[in-house]
Amino acid sequence: MKKIYLAGGCFWGTEHLFSLVDGVVSTEVGYANSDVPDPSYELVCTGTTGAAETVEVVYDEFKIGLSELLAIYFKSIDPTSYCRQGNDVGTQYRTGIYYVDPSDLSVIEAFVAAVQRRYDEPLEVEVGPLLNFYPAELYHQDYLDKNPGGYCHISPSLFNEVRGRKSSENKKVELRERLTPLQWEVTQNGATERPFVNEYDHEFRRGIYVDIVDGTPLFISSRKYDSGCGWPAFTQPLDLSLVTEHRDTSFGRVRTEVRSASSGSHLGHVFPDGPKEEGGMRYCINSSSLRFIPIEEMESEGYGKYIPLIE
Repeated sequence: MKKIYLAGGCFWGTEHLFSLVDGVVSTEVGYANSDVPDPSYELVCTGTTGAAETVEVVYDEFKIGLSELLAIYFKSIDPTSYCRQGNDVGTQYRTGIYYVDPSDLSVIEAFVAAVQRRYDEPLEVEVGPLLNFYPAELYHQDYLDKNPGGYCHISPSLFNEVRGRKSSENKKVELRERLTPLQWEVTQNGATERPFVNEYDHEFRRGIYVDIVDGTPLFISSRKYDSGCGWPAFTQPLDLSLVTEHRDTSFGRVRTEVRSASSGSHLGHVFPDGPKEEGGMRYCINSSSLRFIPIEEMESEGYGKYIPLIE
């Protein structure tokens, strides 16, 4: 079992939402990251405790992944609203994702980055470790089950969607199990990995780079160069027909997104600032969207016909 702590405005609705998710084992409402030990609801409502109304979500990671939980979470909130969700206003109603497993941070950061791409304004969702969590009073637990007419800022349609998700959640189970969490977020949700500390930024051995999802050959080492941008950079793909380009207006600027034509996976972006003698383009690609095969293994892996392009 794993745990994640989600602050999404009034905790009544957030708890009810996640209690409906197949793969969630239990939920509990409480006060997270409080400056005051074991605060009461009345004290939290004064806005002086620093606590956020939060839901502890315990889940079976073999049935549902953290990225799926975050996808539901972001559907339930306005991520650009500061200390307000629906009619509830105050620091206790701020949005936040608090983790207890440090390995979850890269997944959370990648997912949040993917969401940010959809907005021009910055997100107002805290991300950080859980410092403390104090369970709320008993009458707050499962509040909407006890009081079906109680106020909730979450749309009833989302409750219905979550109830019905079990029948369709296995569509990408095999892929999700095969990819690392970061690979999943980058390829499926358009996230961007951290610069300079990714797998292939400093990889300059001879070989081929293939689509991590379906194995399609995309780039070769002879077209890779050190651009200093922090991600693998190529002057061009193996063939322009292997990738598709899409207008990206996230972060208030216009960029060109690059996707794999075969799998549809997000790869990265292309910029017109590459080496002029090689066409002037820079394909800035996430390591997590690729698998590198050194030249010594290309024949055995079925990519032997591309060896002459490298030698």
